[in-house]
Amino acid sequence: MVKKGRIVSFFAILVVLAVIIGFTIQPIIHNVKLGLDLKGGFEVLYQVKPLKEGQKVTNDTLKNAVAAINKRINVLGVSEPEISIEKGHRIRVQLPGVKDQKKARKLLSTTANLTFRDVNDNVVLDGSDLQAGKAKIVFNDLNKPIVSLKLKDADKFAKVTKKISSMPPGQNLMVIWLDYNKGDSYKEESQKKDPKYISAPSVNKVLNTKDVVIEGQFTMERATTLKDLLNAGSLPVKMKEIYSTSVGAQFGQDAMQKTVFAGIIGIAAIFLFMLLFYRFGGFIAILTLIVYIYLVLAVFVGMKAVLTLPGIAALILGVGMAVDANIITLERIKEEIRSGKTILSAFRAGNRRSLGTIFDANLTTIIAAAVMFVYGTSAVKGFAVMLIVSIVVSFITAVYGARLFLWLWVQSQALNKKPGYFGVKKGDISDL
Repeated sequence: MVKKGRIVSFFAILVVLAVIIGFTIQPIIHNVKLGLDLKGGFEVLYQVKPLKEGQKVTNDTLKNAVAAINKRINVLGVSEPEISIEKGHRIRVQLPGVKDQKKARKLLSTTANLTFRDVNDNVVLDGSDLQAGKAKIVFNDLNKPIVSLKLKDADKFAKVTKKISSMPPGQNLMVIWLDYNKGDSYKEESQKKDPKYISAPSVNKVLNTKDVVIEGQFTMERATTLKDLLNAGSLPVKMKEIYSTSVGAQFGQDAMQKTVFAGIIGIAAIFLFMLLFYRFGGFIAILTLIVYIYLVLAVFVGMKAVLTLPGIAALILGVGMAVDANIITLERIKEEIRSGKTILSAFRAGNRRSLGTIFDANLTTIIAAAVMFVYGTSAVKGFAVMLIVSIVVSFITAVYGARLFLWLWVQSQALNKKPGYFGVKKGDISDL
C-alpha cells in the first residue's frame, strides 16, 4: 500500500525550495562580483621595495601599503577591487571596470611623498606637516586650477618662510617636490623645459598661516590627480611594476556569455544523461543538482568572493563531482536490485556501500584544491576557492539531499517492484 504522506512531504519540500530559490535567485545573481576576465579592467603586479636605504619590508609595511592603495582605488571609483599580498614582497591589484589605465598606474604606484625644499634641496616641510584629507582644487585670479592645502602648524610655516624670505632674490624660493629622489637637484631641473618639481614660488615675506596653495602649469586633470594623491596619503614603500594586463569590457562580456552558454549546454547534457541511464533516480539527482548550483552561488556571494572564468569552470566541475556522487550511489543501488533485494533493502545497502567511496573522492580533491589555494596565483586561488565550495556543497546535496528525496519515495512504497525506475531490467535481476 502506497504511503501518500511521504510523497506529499516530498512535494512540500520541493515547493518550499522552489519558493526560496524563486524569490532569492535574482538578488544573488545581481550581487555576484565579476572578476577582471569577465568584467574587463586592469591588473598589475608590483614588486615592493623599501622607501629608504636601510629599511626593511615587513608584513606590517605591506599591509600599510595595501591600506594606502585602497584609499587611492576609492579615488578611481572602482567598487570591487582585489588587492592581495603575494610571496616575495609583491602586491597584486585587480581593478575590474577601469578604463583609464594611465591614471590608474599613476595613482597606484606614485609614492606621493610631498616635500617643500629650499634651492639647495634641503627639506623644510614634508607630507607629515599637512592635515590629512584637506587638499582641494581652487582657482586663482586667472581662473586657473591650483591645489589648496592645510598645514598642521602655522608657527612652523612662519619660521620656514622667515628663513627663506631672508635669502637674496633668486634663492628665496620654496621648491615643491612630489617624489623627490636621491640625486634630484633644483639647480639642474630649473634649467629644463619640464622640470620634475611641481613649482618653485618665491617667498618675500613671513607667512603665519595654515593655508598653502600649490600653483603650477596645471590642467584640471593634473590638478585633480595631485589633489587625489595628496588626500590618499603617501605610500610607505616604492612599488615597481613587473607585470600588467588589461581586458576590454567587450572581451570580458563575450567571454562571460560564451562560458555561461557552454556551461548550460554541459549541464543540460548531464541532466539528459542522468534521465536516460538512471530514470527516476536520475530525476532525483537533477533536483539536487539544481539546489547545488543555487547553494554554491549563494555561498559564493556570502563570502564576497569574485567570480572569474576559472571560477565558472570550477562550478561546472563541481556539477560533475556532484553527478559522480549520485552515479556511485545509484550504481550501488542498481547492483543491489540486480542481486534480488527489495527496493528498500537495495536503497539502504547502496547508500551504505557508496558513502566511503564518495567521501574519499571528495576529500582528495579538497586537498588538491587547498594546495592550489596556498601556492597558486590569484586566478588559481579563485579556481581553488570555487572548487572547495563546490565540493563541500555537492557532498551535502548529493549525499544527504538526494538520499532524503529518494528515501521519501522508497518509504512511500510507490517504487516497490518497479526496478525500471532505477534503470534495471527485470531480466537482469537474480532469482537467488
